[in-house]
Amino acid sequence: MASVFNVILPVFALILAGFLCRRWGILGASAASEINRMVVWLCLPALLFKATATAAWEQIWQPQFILVYSGATLAVFAVTLLWRLRHTGNLADASIQGLSASYANTGYMGIPLCLLVLGDAGLAPALVATLIVVCVLFALAVVCIEVALQDEKSLHRAVAKVALALAKNPLVVSPLLGGLWAASGQSLAVPVEQFLTLLASATAPCALISLGLFLAHKQVGRGEGSIPLVLIKLVAHPLITWVLAFHVFNLPPLWAYAALLMSALPTGTGPFMLAEFYRREAAVVSYTILLSTLGSLVTLSLCLYLMGTAG
Repeated sequence: MASVFNVILPVFALILAGFLCRRWGILGASAASEINRMVVWLCLPALLFKATATAAWEQIWQPQFILVYSGATLAVFAVTLLWRLRHTGNLADASIQGLSASYANTGYMGIPLCLLVLGDAGLAPALVATLIVVCVLFALAVVCIEVALQDEKSLHRAVAKVALALAKNPLVVSPLLGGLWAASGQSLAVPVEQFLTLLASATAPCALISLGLFLAHKQVGRGEGSIPLVLIKLVAHPLITWVLAFHVFNLPPLWAYAALLMSALPTGTGPFMLAEFYRREAAVVSYTILLSTLGSLVTLSLCLYLMGTAG
C-alpha cells in the first residue's frame, strides 16, 4: 500500500497545483489549452522520439509479453470504441473514450511502481508497456480521430487527406523518426539527448497541471459517463491481462506480474491531451483520469496483495 501511495500522491499533487493556480487566478482561462499545446507539440514528441531512438532491440523484443499487453490493451480500446460509437455515433469522441478506457499511466506511474515492486528487473517490462501505449495505442487513436474528422466523399481523396494530416501530426511523426534513427545505429549527440530529456521530463507534470486547470472550470455534465470507463480501465483491463498472462501464455513470473501491474494502472493524460488538442468534449475524459487515479489505490493494492500471496 505504501508503494502505491508513494507513486499516486505526486500525481494528485500536480493536478491539485493546476486546480489551485486557476482558482486563485495565478493562471488564466486559456492556460489549460496553451500548456496542453506545448505538451503536444514539444514535450510529448521529444519523449516519443527519445524513447524509440534510444530503445535497445534486445531489451524491447519480448514477443509473448508484447502479445499479452498489446492484446489486452487493444481489445479494451476496440470494444470500448465500438460501444461508444454505437451510443454516440461520433468516431472521434468514441476513439477518445476508447483511449480513456485503455490508456494506462505507464510512464509517470508504471515505471516507478515496477521499480519499487519488482526492483531493477521491472524496468524492462515497464519500458515495453510504455512504448506499446504511447507509440501503438496512442497512434491508433490519432488515426481514428483523423479519419473521423474528414468529410471528403471520395475514398482516395479521404485517404490522402488522412495521410497528410497524420504526416503533419507530431505525435505520429516523432516515434517514426525515432525508430528510423534507432535503425541507423547512430547514438544521439549528448547536447541533443540532453535537450530531448529536458523536454520529455516536462511531459507528465505539465499534462497533469493542465488537467488540474481544466478541472477548475465549471464542467457541463460533471463527467457524466466516466464511471463505466473507470470500471473498464480498473477492472476489465487487468482481468483480461491476468487471463492472458497467467493462463494463456504462461509468462515468467516477473513479466506476468509486470503486465498485471501495468494494466491495473489508472488512465493517463494522453486522452485528455487529444481531447483538448482536437477540441473535443474533455469533461468525461478528465473525470475518468481523476476517478481512475483515485480508484487505482484499491486495484493496485489488490494486485500487490495477490502477487505477495502468489510469491
